[in-house]
Amino acid sequence: MEGEERRLAASLTARYSEWVLEELDELRGSFLLTDPAMPGHPIVYASRGLASLTGYPRRELLGRNARLFQGAATDRAAVSGVREAVRTQRAHQVAILNYRRDGSPHWVLLHLAPVFHAADGRVLHFLAVQVPIAAAPRRHPGRPAAFAACREEARGEEELPCASHVGEVFVDIDKRGMETRRRLEAEEPRIASVCDKEMALSTANKIFSTLNRYSKLTGLVVCERRCDSVGIPALSSSLNLSLGRIKQSFVLTDRHLPDMPIVYASDAFLSLTGKDFCCSNHLTYPGYSREEILGCNCRFLNGPGTSAEVLEEINQHICLEEACTVHLLNYRKDGSTFRDLLHVSPIRNSSGKVAFHVWVHLDESAKHDFSGLTPEVWQLGAVGAVRVAVRSLSASGSLLRPSQ
Repeated sequence: MEGEERRLAASLTARYSEWVLEELDELRGSFLLTDPAMPGHPIVYASRGLASLTGYPRRELLGRNARLFQGAATDRAAVSGVREAVRTQRAHQVAILNYRRDGSPHWVLLHLAPVFHAADGRVLHFLAVQVPIAAAPRRHPGRPAAFAACREEARGEEELPCASHVGEVFVDIDKRGMETRRRLEAEEPRIASVCDKEMALSTANKIFSTLNRYSKLTGLVVCERRCDSVGIPALSSSLNLSLGRIKQSFVLTDRHLPDMPIVYASDAFLSLTGKDFCCSNHLTYPGYSREEILGCNCRFLNGPGTSAEVLEEINQHICLEEACTVHLLNYRKDGSTFRDLLHVSPIRNSSGKVAFHVWVHLDESAKHDFSGLTPEVWQLGAVGAVRVAVRSLSASGSLLRPSQ
């Protein structure tokens, strides 16, 4: 048994260094890590919070498939969604009914995310965070919730002496009835709150930060989004230098490559994807790193509240090689949202062909100094600066590195 535990632990220590287990043990939250490359896709790490939430000792979880949390009333559609996310190697959130070790059901928000090798895009592990979903308060018609709770407590106190007086058989029946009612209430579908979703994302980000930090010790750097740089053109140092002087928040994408990947991201854009302070804790949440973004499609900023109609509008303008300005709900790395004033414009080279598309982002809720300009004109200034840099360097053939 100890040999099996060492083999499962090696799935992590061989990739992230031997100290990663101690660091993960210090993190709060209910989560696990699985290894899709091992037979049966087993759990290779389970947090203390997961053991507390599910009632399973951590040693009992290691080596088993995560389906052990499912039960008779678990929604098959939710399970299918999770399996499809694993198959397609993408992140997924779903409210799902799980079961504890003692058989009692409980609702959780399951946040599933693949852990990618930053260099070649391989999936090394899957992270699964579980956030308990609280039941909605039950109220009796025409009766205040607090009064109803008091009545239930008083009713319980009145029935206890009677139950003990008539015999244990009635106590057992009453307990079975109460247990049945609790199970039925637990199996009623629940909806995760915004707070639940933000907590899941925040926990996942902390775990990814830990894995990323310790993976650098082994040279096997990991990230939470596929960052396969194979086939992504490397911009020339001259173009990178020119683009680096532009202070606005923007990215460049290449429409001629599969899935229109990001080939450049400004420092201001990286800052936009983070958040300075969170609630009253005054915590700093860094944004995405450049390594996490390059090679990704711009939709990595999108989330459940992002308008599909606006995204379709952007795609139509891109196909027509036209510029557009839209208002969009996007998401930072920590899962918080921001209102994005987004301007997308084609950038042509010296021969008039579209070389890139520039996406200029602006957080509408943040304070900005536009020097007397409107936000839209300020964004057009960034487009103009990018256009000048691309056209001047494309004339001399200096858009890409010579090795490319």
